[in-house]
Amino acid sequence: MKVLLMSMPDVTPIVIHEMAVHMPNHGIASIGGNIDVEHEVYIIDLIRKRNKIVQYLTKQLMKIRPDIVGLSAMTWQYDTCVKLIKFIKHLLPNIKVVIGGYHATLMYEEISQSPEAEWIDFIIRGEGEESCRRLVNALAGTDQFSEIPSLSYKKGNQFIHNDHGPALDLSKLKLPIRDHRRLTWGYHVMNFKIEVMETSRGCTRSCSYCSIQHMYGRSFRVFPIERVLADLDDIYYKKHTRWVFFVDDNIVLNPKRVIELCDAIIHRKYRNLNLVVQADCISMAKNEEMVKKMAQAGFKSVFLGIENASRKNLEIVKKAEISNTAKQALENCHKYGIMVMTGLIFGFPDDDESNIKQNYELIKLIDSDTAYCQILTPYPKTELRKQLMEQGLITNMDDYKRYNGLFANVKTQYLSTEQLQYQFWYHRQHVLGWWDPPERVRKQGVLWTSIWIYAFRPLLKLIYNQRVKNIGWEGRFQKDMQRISEMNYFKDLEKYSSRCRVD
Repeated sequence: MKVLLMSMPDVTPIVIHEMAVHMPNHGIASIGGNIDVEHEVYIIDLIRKRNKIVQYLTKQLMKIRPDIVGLSAMTWQYDTCVKLIKFIKHLLPNIKVVIGGYHATLMYEEISQSPEAEWIDFIIRGEGEESCRRLVNALAGTDQFSEIPSLSYKKGNQFIHNDHGPALDLSKLKLPIRDHRRLTWGYHVMNFKIEVMETSRGCTRSCSYCSIQHMYGRSFRVFPIERVLADLDDIYYKKHTRWVFFVDDNIVLNPKRVIELCDAIIHRKYRNLNLVVQADCISMAKNEEMVKKMAQAGFKSVFLGIENASRKNLEIVKKAEISNTAKQALENCHKYGIMVMTGLIFGFPDDDESNIKQNYELIKLIDSDTAYCQILTPYPKTELRKQLMEQGLITNMDDYKRYNGLFANVKTQYLSTEQLQYQFWYHRQHVLGWWDPPERVRKQGVLWTSIWIYAFRPLLKLIYNQRVKNIGWEGRFQKDMQRISEMNYFKDLEKYSSRCRVD
């Protein structure tokens, strides 16, 4: 069987421009790497082909002529996913289409009853490596659809949903695809080549806005240290890449294991290795020795979810305990030279303009190096969505393309959706202003920070100051929102809009 797996072209530039960061999709790479060797597998990250999607895919599809195409999409990417499915079916009507990823896992019942179900042949829920491997074998005649856990398949025009399968044994998974079977290339963060990998899966926290438990259950599983090192060797020696992003949801849930992993990496004596990771404030605040060891192993940057300045708001998302640990977590990281990006959420039910401003001021108060700021989003099937629905605060129930953290899909008790959107944008300009990279950040990226400080920033300041003079703050806001709205608009795919039927 010939298999083609692809990820979506949609991006969310909450920190820097959408062209500055293009990372490979780890999910499809891992699924592809675990399909049995007798099948031909190719993967495409459409984030690298945003400008001419139809032209590029037509060429690849007609050249490969795959038997099955798999697409992975987040909730805010699903609209694009549907357009791609219709394009693929229009080009090759007999091809089999399978979808997976977060949105398919969360919304498989709704998708199976939707208009687009006509063009979808299979849905894989949760972890996809084993289900997809067996699905390909079933299409080749050596397995049965009805016996594959976590698979939804069609019998006639109706979907049959098999029972969910158990969590996978991570020690049995093969390495993800990073060789010639990956048809796209050029992955980067600023001017650095970057690859992605994972050392663990899942999270035991109970944040009400998160949907990770639908993927992995409330569990935390780890890859064997030897498997992690083999993965890192593949990136370091075969791909000649020195920047690596760990996609783990919360790598530091087991500090003892993190120290063991760091010791193994240090023993490997990689040179100029730069690791980027996500972590929680509590673990980073209470385990200084772990943070020190992470720095020695090459961890250069960490994302910390601080979420909000208000303890009351943190209680809503079940993260109140971090209010007393955030500053200590940052101090520990900075003590050992680790750059910190803090994650904050705006638009809680009781937020007014002063709360929006206070949240931005927190970023400066705790000495964060940069921030990943989002508007509270009622993702499907989350506890938070249910709470907001009961309070009548969700103003956009089903236009999921706007569920990327950049758009206000809710209102508060004091701010309309439009006011929340504007205050979120306005106070970022006035409180945070133009980013001034701290010295510890400049040391990590001398070239790109210098370009930003001495070229891009002065030019952008000039342009935007003139724009404010000409059209005011409201006018500049409208221009920025227009750009964001058009960012994931792919003109060549509009023929295959979800509102249209493919004949």
